Formats: sequence, C-alpha cells, structure tokens
Amino acid sequence: MRILLQNITILPMTSPKEIIEKGYVIIQDQVIVAVGPGDPPLGEYDRVIDGTNQLVMPGLINTHTHAAMTLLRSYADDLPLMEWLETKIWPMEDRLTGDDIYWGTMLAITEMIKSGTTTFTDMYFHMDRVAEAVEESGIRAVLSRGMIGIGPENQLALEQSRQFIQDWQGGAQGRITVMLGPHAPYTCPPDYLKQVLSLAQETGVGINIHVAETLDEMDTIKGDYGMSPVALLEKTGVFEVPVLAAHCVHVNDEDIAILKEYGVGVAHNPESNMKLASGIAPVPRMLEEGIAVGLGTDGASSNNDLDMLQETRTCALLHKVNSMNPTVLPAEQVLSMATSLGAKALHLEDQIGCLEPGYKADMILINLDQPHMTPRYDLIANLVYAGKASDVDTVIIDGNIVMENRQLVTIDEKKVLHQCREIARRLVQN
Repeated sequence: MRILLQNITILPMTSPKEIIEKGYVIIQDQVIVAVGPGDPPLGEYDRVIDGTNQLVMPGLINTHTHAAMTLLRSYADDLPLMEWLETKIWPMEDRLTGDDIYWGTMLAITEMIKSGTTTFTDMYFHMDRVAEAVEESGIRAVLSRGMIGIGPENQLALEQSRQFIQDWQGGAQGRITVMLGPHAPYTCPPDYLKQVLSLAQETGVGINIHVAETLDEMDTIKGDYGMSPVALLEKTGVFEVPVLAAHCVHVNDEDIAILKEYGVGVAHNPESNMKLASGIAPVPRMLEEGIAVGLGTDGASSNNDLDMLQETRTCALLHKVNSMNPTVLPAEQVLSMATSLGAKALHLEDQIGCLEPGYKADMILINLDQPHMTPRYDLIANLVYAGKASDVDTVIIDGNIVMENRQLVTIDEKKVLHQCREIARRLVQN
C-alpha cells in the first residue's frame, strides 16, 4: 500500500519548532519513505489524501495506562489512593472476566484512536485478551502482565508473563512490544524483583513498573529498606535492563541521578496525580538532566479520560503554576513529551515518535479549519493550549488508515459501547 499526503502542513517533531507549511508525506506499506516541502514527486499511489487546512504530525504516545479500567470510569472518585484501591477498585477488578477486559480495552482503544493516540502502554491482567484487542483494532501497544510479588499468584504471574512473551512479543504484525510488569516496589519485594529481572534478562524484554507514586509508598519503602524506591530498584539490579518507571512523583536529586545514569524512561501522569492528590513530579528537573519523560493518562478510573492532547495542556499549566514560572515547559517541549520523548521513554525512539523516512507510519491528521485554531500565530501553541480531541480527523497506524474523517475503520464503535454498558450493569448488580 502506497499512500501520499499532499498540500499538508507538517510537524515532524524531529526538532523543537520545525514546521513545513506546505509539503508531502509518502508512506510505503508500514513505513515513511519521504517527507518534504512543496509538491511530491511523480509516482503511482494507491491513495492520495489532500491535506489542505490540515496538519500531519506523529501519533500521540500514551506511556502509562490500565486500558480496561475504562469499565471503572467514574465508579469511584474523590478518594485517597490506597482507600480508592483497597475499598473500591481492587474488589471490582476481582469480578472482571477475560471478556470484560477485552471489551474494556476496545473501549479504551476507541477513545484513544479518536483522540489521536497511536501507541499506548498497558499494565493489567488477562493480557492475552488485551493483545487480541490491539491486534484487531490496528493500534500499537507496549503490554505488560501486571504482577504482585506479595500475592498468592506471584509465581503464576511469572509463568504467565513468560508465556505472554512467547505468544505476543512482536505480535500483531510487529505492533506489540512486551515488557514485564511488576506492579511497584511496595508490592514486589526485592527477592521477587530479582526473579523478574532474571526473566527479563533471559527473554530480552524491559520492565514497566510504578515508582515513587505516593508519600505512603515512600514511607513504606524507607521504613522497610532504609532507602528510596529508586535506590532500592538500583540495589536490586532492576535498572540493568530497559525500564519504564511510571509516576516518579517523589524523587530527589539522588534518585534523579540514578534514573539518568541508567537511562530509565519516566511516564508522567499529571491529571491522575492531581486527581488522587499524589503530588507533582519534578518533571522540569528531570528534563534538565536529559531524562526521557513521556506523558501518560493512567487508567480512566483515575483521570477520567484518555485524551492525550488535554494531558499536554494540563502538564504545561501544572508545572508553570507549581514553579511560579510561566516559561517552564513551553508548548514544544510538552508536545515532544507526547511524541518523540514518549517514544524514547519506551525505548522505541528509533521506530516511532517522529515523521522521518524509515520510521513507522504512525501519524494523525488534525483539522486546522476551526474557530479555536484561528488565528495561527504559533501552531504548536495552538495544539497544546487550544487543541481538542475532536480536532483529530484521520489516524494512520503502521501504514493503515484506522480512522478517516472521524469514522473508525477497524472498530464497530456502537457495538463496543453497547457491550461495555452491559458489563457495567452486571458489575454493579453483583
């Protein structure tokens, strides 16, 4: 399949403010083969898309989700994290079946594609059903089977993770990347983390883990081990493999130095952290040190949506007011967190996150012919501070059109909504 996008404004995200006002992008099968200004070269194309009044940019990358938690959206709100988990979320999750997880994930993917996300990172259970949803929908994903080291199924989780790697690493025509998913240092003691590390080294995969999300976690780890969660992970050897650390809200200079030394990627979840009152991660400081910080929404039960454009706006505003400095996290830096830096946090920076020849053809077309996008003094500022999910017109993932003119191609949206409403009714009746 050879696709040409022409007469289109291009935001390649290969450098902070580079914009091609009128240009073309050529896709051959799964990859980008040409990006340039002006008129495209003559040639044979299976599809020609006129991009007049539209912008093409890399697809948004959501570096931290629990996708099927769409089924718990607005079920439990306005509670502290541990009370929220222990009294509401975990009991409800115990009732979820594999089919529930599949449909909840399809609901999440529907929402993500419609708001411009082309890659998401997930940690949950029944991950084979999550992988099926990824395969059928056409989205790209980094998937981790969640593991609780202090639980009765800790060894089963390791066995299932090994099997999941065998079954799905490189699956869905290469769109699935598998990582191991130990939940957090406070639920996975050092001995268990060493077993996870051993499996990661054996299978050649990375690790996706929650780190330093709350003050309660900090107190627990400090009391049990006399050090911070980051220092504990370093001592345990976890950082010897590629790691994505979600949250990193309560990290100090010593922790940041460790993250930098080992090239750890960080998933920043500003809206979830704000809603659960977990705190504000020192993102400007981490970025200054060259740490790859991507953006994530977390699950829809703690956000409560999966809108990555909204997450960029929240991220920028949060850190400006927190530092009392309006120059902190300018628009182009926040947008890079949702694209190229997000790819680096996932250790996929040579595949996604930019519009450049040789990269995967993951991109979104945004309708610029909108009142809130007018006038256009600064296109990137418009995207971050005024952009809306509904501006996303067309989504291409791995060279395949999965949404065009806001119509989903690979998903029966009405069926997904119906199934999820029925599941929700059953869950609250039990």
